[in-house]
Amino acid sequence: MSAVQPTSMLTCPVCGHRAIETMPTEACQYFYECRGCHTVLRPKAGDCCVFCSYGSVPCPPIQEARVSGASQSCCAARVAE
Repeated sequence: MSAVQPTSMLTCPVCGHRAIETMPTEACQYFYECRGCHTVLRPKAGDCCVFCSYGSVPCPPIQEARVSGASQSCCAARVAE
């Protein structure tokens, strides 16, 4: 089994600015302000967070689900529980 990666490189779809960010493990990150153009990024339809939409690595709950073979529930499902 591979370890969960705690960081992801976010790429702004507006200006292309890239930043390596540490992902939260206990909650989804729904908003992220680009440091390059200050656009506030939100998840794409069907994604749980900005890391799943614009990151090089999906969020920790999705990574864990892939490793364990569980359905790809995310932190949004945890909030509903």
